[in-house]
Amino acid sequence: MARIPDAFIDDLLARTDIVEVIGTRVPLKRQGKEYSARCPFHDERSPSFTVSPTKQFYHCFGCGAHGTAISFLMNYDRLEFLDAVEDLAKRLGVEVPRDTHQRNANPDSQDLFTAIEEASRFFQKQLATNGRALGYFDSRGVDADTRARFSLGYAPDGFSALRDGLGTDPRRMKLLERAGLFSKNDRGHVYDKFRDRVMFPIHDRRGRTIAFGGRVLDKENGPKYLNSPETELFHKGRELYGLWQVRQTHNKIPRLIVVEGYMDVIALFQNGIDTAVATLGTATTPDHAELLFRNAPDVFFCFDGDRAGRGAAWKAVESVLPRMKDGRQAFFLFLPDGEDPDSLVRHEGRDGFDARLQQATPLSQFFFDSLSTDVNLSTLEGRGRLAERAKPLLAQIPDGAFGDLMKQRLTELTGVGARAATEPATPARPRNAATTPQASKPSLVRSAITMLLQQPAVALALPSSLHFASLDQPGIGLLVELVELVHERPDISTGMILEHFADRSEAPALTKLATSRAVETTAATPLDTRVLDDADRRQQSFLDAIARLDAQAVRQRIEELQSRVATLVDAEKQELRELVAASSLMRVRGT
Repeated sequence: MARIPDAFIDDLLARTDIVEVIGTRVPLKRQGKEYSARCPFHDERSPSFTVSPTKQFYHCFGCGAHGTAISFLMNYDRLEFLDAVEDLAKRLGVEVPRDTHQRNANPDSQDLFTAIEEASRFFQKQLATNGRALGYFDSRGVDADTRARFSLGYAPDGFSALRDGLGTDPRRMKLLERAGLFSKNDRGHVYDKFRDRVMFPIHDRRGRTIAFGGRVLDKENGPKYLNSPETELFHKGRELYGLWQVRQTHNKIPRLIVVEGYMDVIALFQNGIDTAVATLGTATTPDHAELLFRNAPDVFFCFDGDRAGRGAAWKAVESVLPRMKDGRQAFFLFLPDGEDPDSLVRHEGRDGFDARLQQATPLSQFFFDSLSTDVNLSTLEGRGRLAERAKPLLAQIPDGAFGDLMKQRLTELTGVGARAATEPATPARPRNAATTPQASKPSLVRSAITMLLQQPAVALALPSSLHFASLDQPGIGLLVELVELVHERPDISTGMILEHFADRSEAPALTKLATSRAVETTAATPLDTRVLDDADRRQQSFLDAIARLDAQAVRQRIEELQSRVATLVDAEKQELRELVAASSLMRVRGT
């Protein structure tokens, strides 16, 4: 799928009233120039969720949730990015650029969805009249309400039941073939793929049927379970069976329970555990992990306790670790021999299954237990082996408390990292180092970035050539990039900037500065919350900060040239004279 142009996203967000989008879902109360509410993404008694119409941005000071109207729809309505963009575009009566639509590769994709839905309704009608299929679900304790919730059906025996039932229109037949509902033999004869099977429709995140799973009623008739092949609409590594039903049941999903089979999901729902989903015949993929955590903060993986089950659990660990941002939790429940979630919940009931979940193994414990299986931690060699196994995996965890605690645990087990933890964070600088007055510099850069984030237009007053860009100082590169971004997109808002950096490592720090209620002070310039509340003061304070950074850049260049004065060429000598004069003028002006 082609990337949506930044210009379209900017225009979409600029024309969208974020207060209206959020206000239709969350009761907002006006407070000055902003709006507040109790956060919809975590439980709280007093409001810490704010929406800024000028910044086109929302932020929760309690849980850290933040973003634009697009990210709000993604998190609250649980939409994919393109779906959220289309939702906002529809509100404004505009079209998303056509080359961004995956469906444009197949202009009749809506007809394809329609054809699959017609097949699903056909299977449901067949279930209502087939005693054997109804008997199967009755024997598994699946009542009529649950059958309807999951649109369960039955594919009749015979090679052409679906084709005969939906008509033989050539175009429809071609659509059903594209959807994976027909098979073809060596002679080129086309026939129904699913025959004499109870059918489990698979829905996408918008509730559309995109594929099927079928279970045999007679064990002699081929594989026990048969899934649709991968198609232009269905990719098994990106979908979770039952997720649509979970979303319809919960406005805010407290947890997700990952099981392996269709009937496991259905049995758990039938018994009051309505947060279960299943992978579709594949190990947990990175896309699955992202989808799981996008929908719930806590994820429980249920696997058999045998070797294969623990292998599947480790695959899940590998996919989950890079997505373990602070606040997310993963657990592993290993089932007794011969049991699956379906049988367990029918024997022990909801309370019994919940009790097992309460005893599930945290990811951290499973991680170190698995890596230590064949390691003797009483020897240096064993501890070294564990450290070497763990370090590359721990490096994948996003920065934050969980990653720090996992590394701390590795240190406790192996001793690796203990010496580094006791050493000074930064090496001591020589007393006469040219850059000794370092303490105020990072704060000055942060102050400039903060003011730019909260009022991007302040950067438009700067010239295209930035003298401070040559400074060797933390944060300078980011500040330069932000200024250039504002010059490229003059109407950009705070929310748009954060959207631009959403997938970058700098995103958390930028979000913190964008929502700061005070600018950090420096020895040269005391700045307080009044600066952020007054556009004119913010503009002048930003320009003052840049002027001081320019002055630092001049002094840095002077020191560099003076350090090799004996070898300077004529052009550099002239540059030094001009810089010294400029520095004197800056001192007179107080910069």
